[in-house]
Amino acid sequence: MIYEQMFNQQPDKVVRAGIIGLGNFATAVFAQSQCMRRLSVPVIADANLNAALEACQQAGISKQNTSICESRSNALRAMEEGKLVILSDSSLMMDLPVDIVVEATGDPEMGVHHGLEAIRHGKHIAMVNKETDAIVGPILKHQADQAGVVYTAVDGDQHGLLIGLISWARELGLDVLCAGKARDSGILLDPATGSVIKKGERVDIKDPHLFQLVTPSNVSAKIMHRREALGTLANIDSFDIEELTIVANATGLVPDIPELHAPVVRTTEIPQVLCPAEEGGILSKRGVIDMVTCIHHYGEPGLGGGVFIVVSCANDYSRRILTGKGLISNESGRSALIYRPYHLCGVETSISILCAVLLGISTAPVDYVPRFDVVLRALVNFKAGDCNEWSRYPGVSHSRKFKALMQPGKSISPGEPLPMQMLAGNILAKDVKVGQIITTDMVIEPRDSVLWSLRAQQEKHFLENS
Repeated sequence: MIYEQMFNQQPDKVVRAGIIGLGNFATAVFAQSQCMRRLSVPVIADANLNAALEACQQAGISKQNTSICESRSNALRAMEEGKLVILSDSSLMMDLPVDIVVEATGDPEMGVHHGLEAIRHGKHIAMVNKETDAIVGPILKHQADQAGVVYTAVDGDQHGLLIGLISWARELGLDVLCAGKARDSGILLDPATGSVIKKGERVDIKDPHLFQLVTPSNVSAKIMHRREALGTLANIDSFDIEELTIVANATGLVPDIPELHAPVVRTTEIPQVLCPAEEGGILSKRGVIDMVTCIHHYGEPGLGGGVFIVVSCANDYSRRILTGKGLISNESGRSALIYRPYHLCGVETSISILCAVLLGISTAPVDYVPRFDVVLRALVNFKAGDCNEWSRYPGVSHSRKFKALMQPGKSISPGEPLPMQMLAGNILAKDVKVGQIITTDMVIEPRDSVLWSLRAQQEKHFLENS
């Protein structure tokens, strides 16, 4: 592979990464690093030491080969002894000899703090934390560029992989009509019983003909009927829109509608459904960001967790090559599907880490600007003073309480929609009624928030340079 040739430009370099936040994703990064000759993880940090110790167990590291450290001197001594350093205070990592900080806490406020500190200490940043990236990623990348370090999204998560797929297609001169991701879990069709199954939940479907293949003449009707038949099983989560917002900010693709179409489709239907209306699809424009829920039969591969692009060619000969060599196309043959039917989470993230340190390359492109935000429309009533779980971790699915929308980014000012991530842990200043979009004046601004402060810096910087 080309990676081996590129990384061999520094054949003896072993990249040292420190990981902050040992959830499922980062634990996979840590565990897989034990099998890699170019990557070492000598330091991990988590405020919950049990999470860090569990990660060690998953990575096959014995307790006697670890050291829980509460000072820089103790950590340095442990590293010299070849022990894995475990920190409950992540700030200590910044003064330790690591090349790159992997931020995986999932907390938008902590993500900003760690990102800024890594830049200040001259360390590269692999931003697994999409909650931070979606709201202030562009300004963090700008500051990292100014400091001569790399700020990058990561392979393994769908938005990082999708950015790479779009970039690849554009370099080939392909026209990206639509790009998107599939929900992690698809829907299994059981025609024998007239039901569908999603994550073990079975739902009877009265009209099995709904799941026959779409045609150009019935695309819109079938997509609408499928959504009605599946009900909440067809709902997408706020974190899905969050990831696609990062892609939109990084690539210039735009949502066709704020809530996304999010059709329920078979993989083979994607190029017919997510193509322009003049070709029988549901899109009103080209260059769209969207997502799908995939349906499939027993024994038939789905697209759960994958990413895709629908492309066209200006050259008829090239178009015939694409469809003649295996790409699935729409009925006209003018739109074709290119897809990757999986994302491997932290198992493949190390490629982004190595690219950042060994090559100085980021997944986020040069033109990474704050084009869109994720905002929330209330689906239930809230009262002033509420500070519930929905606002503590808004990136987690709470689809029964609000609807996430992708809208053009606005300034953080009274009456303007407040980005979803800025709700985290904050208190409502006034009642919110069903149907209202949550705006800045509806939330009490927290004191000394680095997230709110950096967001203001981002608005000022990009406004002055627009």
